[in-house]
Amino acid sequence: MKIVTTIEEVRTQVKQWRAEGLTVGLVPTMGYLHEGHASLIDACHRDNDRTVVSDFVNPMQFGPTEDLESYPRDIDHDAALAEAHGCDLIFHPEPAEMYHQGFSSFVDMTVLTEELCGLSRPVHFRGVCTVVSKLFHIVSPDRAYFGKKDAQQLAVIRHMVDDLNMDIEIVGCPIIREADGLAKSSRNTYLSPDERKAALVLSQAIRLGSGMVRDGETDGAAIIEAMKQHIHAEPLARIDYVKIVDLATMQQIPVLDRPALCAIAVYIGSTRLIDNFFTEDVTG
Repeated sequence: MKIVTTIEEVRTQVKQWRAEGLTVGLVPTMGYLHEGHASLIDACHRDNDRTVVSDFVNPMQFGPTEDLESYPRDIDHDAALAEAHGCDLIFHPEPAEMYHQGFSSFVDMTVLTEELCGLSRPVHFRGVCTVVSKLFHIVSPDRAYFGKKDAQQLAVIRHMVDDLNMDIEIVGCPIIREADGLAKSSRNTYLSPDERKAALVLSQAIRLGSGMVRDGETDGAAIIEAMKQHIHAEPLARIDYVKIVDLATMQQIPVLDRPALCAIAVYIGSTRLIDNFFTEDVTG
């Protein structure tokens, strides 16, 4: 496995693979890899001849008050995990390599980015779409892999690929959880021991809501209220949102009469965590 830092190095390697008739998969990450990322790398390695992992903390998707400087980074750990799961190339650029002086071109989106995380993080998806678009142009993968934990991001990327006629298959992979149910996240490292225990309220609320759907409940307000009541019972938890949205548009719906996403964002102390379930996964 190689670690490269420049766009030219990535393109040179991919061109060589293409000349050999090999398929290429991409796993975009912001580093500090964990078992969730490992599952994406496993899927990519299974489906493609060569696997590229991008390891880049993208400054464009962080707001001015968010955790860019404190976001965890450990390239040595990342390299060991990625190689163990079949990665062939890590692209680990500096911000200046991705955004040269005078950079002023962006990929933006409406509708799908206006709900859920887009409300509290207004610059986030512009940064996501721009950096992922750049990675797609740099790597030219056959397939790219994203986790379903970031469900809105997955929907946005799929929509961008469709809108811009990108010849890339987008593969969504299941949420990977800790043994006690907490969804794997690099931000879990911010939690104190007491906050770590409190964070279980997210997965508990997800189980509660998905259980109601499994039992036949279709009233979105009833599901949301039950989940909110459970979260409010945890003193360290502060709700950003609990919403049910149309899977295609990310717009809120009152009744579960179509494929939907139930998504939550909750602050545990100062750490913002997300979790979700897809109704089609529960009822299908």
